[in-house]
Amino acid sequence: MRSDNRGSSVDIAAADEEEADGGHRGTFEIERGAPAGRQRELNEMEKSWLLRPPEAKTTHGHVNLGCVVVKRKVLRWVFWCVLAAFLLVGLPVLVDKTVPRKKLLPPPADRYTVALHKALLFFNAQKSGRLTSSNGIPWRGDSGLSDGSDVEDLEGGLVGGYYDAGNNVKFHFPMAFSMTLLSWSTIEYSARYKAIGEYDHVRELIKWGADYLMLTFNSSAPAIDHVYAQVGVAKINGSQPDDRYCWNRPEDMAYSRPSLPVTSAPDLGGEIAAALAAASIVFRDDADYSMKLVHGAATIYNFARDSGSHNPYSLQEPDIAPYYSSSGFWDEYIWAAAWMYYATGNDSFAMDQQLPKNAKAFDGIHNLAVFSWDNKLPGVGLLLSRTRMFLNPGYPKEELLAKYQKATDLNMCMYLPRFASFNFSKGGLALFDDGMGGQPLQLVVSNAFLAALYADYLEAIKVPGWFCGPNFVAIDDLRTFARSQVDYVLGANPRSMSYIVDYGDTYPRHLHHRGASTPNDGVKYSCTGGYKWRDSKKADPNLLTGAMVGGPDRNDEFDDSRNNWRNEPTLVGNAGLVAALVAITNSGRGVGVAAVDRDTMFATVPPMSPPAPPPPYTWRP
Repeated sequence: MRSDNRGSSVDIAAADEEEADGGHRGTFEIERGAPAGRQRELNEMEKSWLLRPPEAKTTHGHVNLGCVVVKRKVLRWVFWCVLAAFLLVGLPVLVDKTVPRKKLLPPPADRYTVALHKALLFFNAQKSGRLTSSNGIPWRGDSGLSDGSDVEDLEGGLVGGYYDAGNNVKFHFPMAFSMTLLSWSTIEYSARYKAIGEYDHVRELIKWGADYLMLTFNSSAPAIDHVYAQVGVAKINGSQPDDRYCWNRPEDMAYSRPSLPVTSAPDLGGEIAAALAAASIVFRDDADYSMKLVHGAATIYNFARDSGSHNPYSLQEPDIAPYYSSSGFWDEYIWAAAWMYYATGNDSFAMDQQLPKNAKAFDGIHNLAVFSWDNKLPGVGLLLSRTRMFLNPGYPKEELLAKYQKATDLNMCMYLPRFASFNFSKGGLALFDDGMGGQPLQLVVSNAFLAALYADYLEAIKVPGWFCGPNFVAIDDLRTFARSQVDYVLGANPRSMSYIVDYGDTYPRHLHHRGASTPNDGVKYSCTGGYKWRDSKKADPNLLTGAMVGGPDRNDEFDDSRNNWRNEPTLVGNAGLVAALVAITNSGRGVGVAAVDRDTMFATVPPMSPPAPPPPYTWRP
């Protein structure tokens, strides 16, 4: 204690002294100015000034949280709810964000993908010209390096392209159609090709064909007056060396191979235009090359439409007509116009009302319902239905496009056995040519492609089916038809025989094919020296992997003999096969692969919404 000058006193007690007072810290206070030793007890208000806040009071079954008093049961319930929410929601999210993701892998390749890998190799084996080291067919080499040397108007001649079938002729009409089919399947199913590792391969095959087709006319000129229809001839019952009379590997050809020009080619010109236009869409990622293809397509299209004489290219052409004689050209006009529309965005090509009328596209003619190298109408109908289904353009295009889709619906109905439009063999093969032709499988696979593609279009727009008269047909019925036909080719037939070389255990081994049947043994066999290999009963020394032969007769019978024309593969047949296989395979599905690529085809097509009406006139008093 100490006294200040004014006589007042202040007592500062140490903490330990307060503890010694029996815990009455702050209970007593020495008043200022009071005599030493005089103390009094503080009242309640004074105590509240000095003491810490009283402890929280609890009530039985409740908890005071400061701002609110809650029941213990409620507090426990909230706690367990928060914990449950974390375990059910938060923990999975946390695991998803922190655990490394595994890359989704496509399912194992199904039988259609296995067959597709092989079917594409057939095109490598059919190549003409100077081959690259990566071609992948060990028994093939450079060939046809003098093709086109007999013409003076084409720089570089006609080297390249593909041999058509078992002979060594290059027929440009079916070659162009084959390239169009490959391009169409690539545009629609690019994601599937990528998923199975064949995208670059199929593009390379298309480019090989497109580059050659650009050689068949002066593709850099603004206008032309002729196009080359084929290289080589195969005279019926001929006695001079040519591509029919001789039995040679392409590498050993030593006979004359004339280049055949035609000045009237509405059908051939239309098909080449379609092939180049379709290829330009495939190669849109290469702007310069794509534009080159578009320019070439426009040049040959204008020639096809404006040529002075509108006669089929094969008319009065004895070296062409026996093999690929065209029955007309109006279908090629529409076919080319549709592809030009998608390649350029110019709808004047496809919206021509006169073309389908002249082609009888909407007349429901039975034999015009079969898609082939000679009849493009079913393909045109489906191709232009695409615009209506995905873009819904409305007036004024709706009327014409609705007619194309109606014709397509009818074609799809005719495919199905229940409607008995076509005959089927006892083994289930659709006899689109009534079993009279030598290439029944060629027709089967091309039309199976259309059926599967239409089913995918419907799936893409979430439509479950369509009507065949009063009967509703589900899209799975179309897929069932398409798969049944391809399955027949793969071996689900009365002979349990695959009609694709090197697929399955039983397949044709004596092809009507010069390159496959003549050994690559370092010997250059003469024109007739190869006959011993043509007539040999031994299996082919060279495996023509992926080649689909013509197929059985209407009774499901087949003779595996080189003298059997049905045992000959063709470009068109394998192009249709490839398209059908990629359309029905399940490989790649489940890893982000949609039914079809909706957008690539429409990249240059302008918006379909109707034009805005003109502004109202300004009123003036």
